[in-house]
Amino acid sequence: MNRCSIRHNAVTVLAAAIVLSAPAGAAAENAPINAVVTIGMIGDVVANVGGDCVAVTQIMGAGVDPHLYQASARDVRTFQEADVIFFSGYSLEGQLGDVLDRFSEITPTVAVSPASIDPANLITVADVYGIDPHLWMDVSLWAEIAPTIASTLTEIRPGCAETIEANGAAYGEALAALHPWVEGSIATIPEGQRMLVTAHDAFGYYGRAYGIEVVGIQGISTESEAGVADIREMADVVTDRGVPAVFIESTINPRTVQAVIDAARERGHEVEIGGELYSDAMGDDGTAGGTYIGMIYENTVSIVEALGGTPLPLPAALADWAERWDVATAVATE
Repeated sequence: MNRCSIRHNAVTVLAAAIVLSAPAGAAAENAPINAVVTIGMIGDVVANVGGDCVAVTQIMGAGVDPHLYQASARDVRTFQEADVIFFSGYSLEGQLGDVLDRFSEITPTVAVSPASIDPANLITVADVYGIDPHLWMDVSLWAEIAPTIASTLTEIRPGCAETIEANGAAYGEALAALHPWVEGSIATIPEGQRMLVTAHDAFGYYGRAYGIEVVGIQGISTESEAGVADIREMADVVTDRGVPAVFIESTINPRTVQAVIDAARERGHEVEIGGELYSDAMGDDGTAGGTYIGMIYENTVSIVEALGGTPLPLPAALADWAERWDVATAVATE
């Protein structure tokens, strides 16, 4: 039996489990909303907007590649207990999307990206995805999912409306301050060195929003690895442009990036690994990188410093976040 048949059969079995099982039922009015999310970038927004009115359960944790993720029977049980399910959409979740389609018939299930983002602001790609799903790389776009999440939570728990509204406003202010900070920090990189080379094409929105050229060794999906020709082509680009650093990603094996470094060295150009970036998943729970703001912050610091720039002081609107995660010394005093 081939891989596609195995995957199809797995989805069929899980779908049958969904049909045969009823959801756990709505939570008591005074209990936190049980919100199940697929990825951490959504979960962090839900947690910040919902506050004490929500309890977030995340399906995919740090280091997990959503493009390759396959649903399990445990996931079905988790979804059965949910009061609401939030997922990204635009095929990011791969095979898990089939399971989510089934659950949408019995549980409020929201694809936050299609529900929130103006299609005119999407990046189209010439592959099976059609739409680049990595919208969280542009903070101004990702901020647009917060009102969708807030309205969904308020419908489920009207008594939390004031809390959700206040939390959403505060979180929106933080993201509104983060966006220009990233743009300004990237602008400190010498113009000739503003080229971000990564393992796969997850940073298209980041590059468009913040003024840096982005090149991935492989495409949007991670289901197939880069070939020898891809590595040679990238080594030529890195050498010709004098790129000082390339970046690995937390969810992807670094061997293709290392292969580019080795090939560039054979051409007489020394390039180093500029750091490990968060692309399809955030960092570990309990760390700054395990928050959405921290994901963008740490990525930007790594990119800027490795390519010859200097990160700007964080704006005062991010002071609370910075103090919580012990990066307060980087906050502007004005």
